[in-house]
Amino acid sequence: MTVTGGTGIGRREFLEITGAFGAGLLLACRVGRHEVPRAAGDVNAWVHIGTDGTVTIAVSESEMGQGTMTAFAMIVADELEADWQTVRAVHALADERKYGRQSTGGSTSIRVGYPSIRKAGAAARELLIAAAAAQWAVPVGECVAELGSVIHTPTSRRADYGSLAEAASQLEPPSDPTLKDPSAFRYIGKPIKRLDTFEKVTGKTVFGLDAKTSELLIAQVARPPVLGGGLTSFDASAAKAVPGVVDVVEIPHGIAVVADTFWAAHKGRQALTVTWDAKQWGDLSSAGITRMLRDLAAKGAVARNDGDAAKAAAAAAKRLEAVYETPYLAHATMEPMNCTADVRPDRCEIWVATQAQTSTVQTAARITGLSAEQITVHTLFLGGGFGRRSQTDFVEDAVHLSKTVGRPVKVVYTREDDMHAGYYRPVTYNELVGGLDANGWPVAWIHRIAGASIAEQFGPLRDGIDQMGVEGAANLPYGIPNVHVTYAKPDLPITTWFWRSVGSSQNAYITECFLDELARAGGHDPLAYRQQLLRGHDRHLHVLETAAEKAGWGGNLAEGHALGIAVHECFGSFVSQAAEVSLADDGSVRVHRVVCAVDCGQLINPDTIAAQMQSGIMYGLSAALWGEITLEKGSPVQTNFHNYRIVRMREAPRIETHIVNSGDAFGGIGEPGTAPIAPAVCNAIFALTGKPVRKLPIQMAG
Repeated sequence: MTVTGGTGIGRREFLEITGAFGAGLLLACRVGRHEVPRAAGDVNAWVHIGTDGTVTIAVSESEMGQGTMTAFAMIVADELEADWQTVRAVHALADERKYGRQSTGGSTSIRVGYPSIRKAGAAARELLIAAAAAQWAVPVGECVAELGSVIHTPTSRRADYGSLAEAASQLEPPSDPTLKDPSAFRYIGKPIKRLDTFEKVTGKTVFGLDAKTSELLIAQVARPPVLGGGLTSFDASAAKAVPGVVDVVEIPHGIAVVADTFWAAHKGRQALTVTWDAKQWGDLSSAGITRMLRDLAAKGAVARNDGDAAKAAAAAAKRLEAVYETPYLAHATMEPMNCTADVRPDRCEIWVATQAQTSTVQTAARITGLSAEQITVHTLFLGGGFGRRSQTDFVEDAVHLSKTVGRPVKVVYTREDDMHAGYYRPVTYNELVGGLDANGWPVAWIHRIAGASIAEQFGPLRDGIDQMGVEGAANLPYGIPNVHVTYAKPDLPITTWFWRSVGSSQNAYITECFLDELARAGGHDPLAYRQQLLRGHDRHLHVLETAAEKAGWGGNLAEGHALGIAVHECFGSFVSQAAEVSLADDGSVRVHRVVCAVDCGQLINPDTIAAQMQSGIMYGLSAALWGEITLEKGSPVQTNFHNYRIVRMREAPRIETHIVNSGDAFGGIGEPGTAPIAPAVCNAIFALTGKPVRKLPIQMAG
């Protein structure tokens, strides 16, 4: 790959872009599509070295707690031979022309960006060396870079990067810079404190909700109470009488009250008189959705068909049938959705915590009629994303309103708004059949999935299959000779969207729990069962056996405690978790300890890997214990954290993370830790009670 002074740009434009950062060396690195599937699209990174020696990485990915900005900076700093104390990272502006499609999701930031961001750092290093060699009139080969300086080896002369940056910016960047040998890495693979920690803990970080601009108005949007419903009529007179209310505006998602303050907008929304049309969805309920899915389960399209599973199951020495159910889930980000937009006749400026910069630009262009070049999107830090912030409904609201009222508008969702606004993890209903031979080993596996579709929002499903809906099921790794997996989708008005670990968040639970059922029905230890069936899957086995060993599988536990285990692959990484669980007298579940083993291939920052495993475990555990969105009369029942519980600090288990460094290609790290926790906990409950947990959430399953 060629590293140039821009992404398909000329030298004049390169110098103009350099000016945006101030004097110094600016290097662009184009990261195209790689062999790794990536719904999020392309990544670009810009490396700037100031005359004071400061190294700034402008990262086109979003930072939502996953550590991307620090990881990218570590990669550049290592190849650049920068002093870590001089390194900082910032969000890049949205610009598809320079960066390609900008979007963060699918745990792809490092997987896609690593090769090219290394080359960017190496190219910058070689430019600085060349500038020093020219200044000293010595051969380039006599100069080396070290910790923010170039050294002339024969004479020990030294020039810091800041003094060389201007001269280096005038040189032609190398097309194929020499990369470091990994044995010489200073930062990559080592624990490094994150660049954004200090400002976050001191309250200086600017999140989406912190965005401010002059003449700013605040808006609240009233939406149909029934999902899939619409507007019949409204009376805004009482709302407009609320002090501070500036306007009431009908927009595609509902009726917006725009005011000087949040409280005025909120009170104005409460004062609205609105007549809503429930359409045909006024009687929709969770029970009705379950019946719909149950009727669909046997009618699915075939996602995998190895052998003849039906015949093998019919002839099996033992046959086991089960139904597993997973609910709709909200994303429940700590920072609810918000967006600030300032639309003028000739430009639009947006400040937003988003996972989808390119989609944000496209949304604004569609609404305003402006070109992409007239739209500026500032990516702010995200108070959690989990997939929710790759949608643009909140952006649409802000742009529509600013265009209408002619002033900057910040749209703010309350927690209740966010819980109600849709874009949930899909609900699923799963019928499973397992056939065992006389020795208790599986000879047949049938999995019929009926579930809401994410992929249908992008167009008709290919061959009737939502590939996200069957991930973790159609690629079942166990050595079972006859496997049959199908998928069917219902027609519902409820919008679904990517939720952390996507289909694996459901199918890891279903497949790993049903495997435990087969193991115990066949008279086998669940760990030994997996070990036998995973022969030839070395990475699965390694994390499985690591988690089991570190958790003390087969050893003595406190009375009333049991271990459950699960292993799963998603986003190119392999994770196994063992959960130690007990039950109170009232049947409530307490998770005391989780031992996690992860193989994500190559490493950048082990501290970030451990943090993301902890984050994924806590997120998945909250959902497994309490998470569900249920519907009555077409409307969500859950509204806030009082009835959409998350794990509190006093309830949090002790988490141990063990990194298995396989040296394989990079896997993702933001999502894979979420998938195995539900089955690990449920399998521990199964060990304690002899009763499988076939419906989530656990605390509601009975």
